[in-house]
Amino acid sequence: QVQLVESGGGLVQTGGSLRLSCAASGRTISNYAMGWFRQASGKEREFVGTINRSGGSSHADSVKGRFTISRDNAKNTVYLQMNGLKPGDTAVYYCAASLLLSFSYYANQYVYWGQGTQVTVSS
Repeated sequence: QVQLVESGGGLVQTGGSLRLSCAASGRTISNYAMGWFRQASGKEREFVGTINRSGGSSHADSVKGRFTISRDNAKNTVYLQMNGLKPGDTAVYYCAASLLLSFSYYANQYVYWGQGTQVTVSS
């Protein structure tokens, strides 16, 4: 079992930055591909970014160039650096762990999920 706890969310103005953290416990995340998803009110959960075991990453087109996923296996933590935030980025952000070897773009590829952290971007 892997327990994931997100932190770092909050209220920020348009153009601002936040860094989300996802702290894992129970097992080392080095054996997992990791991902970030988000869910806005009344909408389906959507893919934000994924990072494989080797540190390679891929991001959704909607956040490419603004958001960066990274991992620190020594700290058992995954991060999402978010710059240039827009009101459309407002959502609950979730961290997740996948057993697949490479990038995981779909929610059903992930076996462990955190509880989420709220990000609100004001205009």
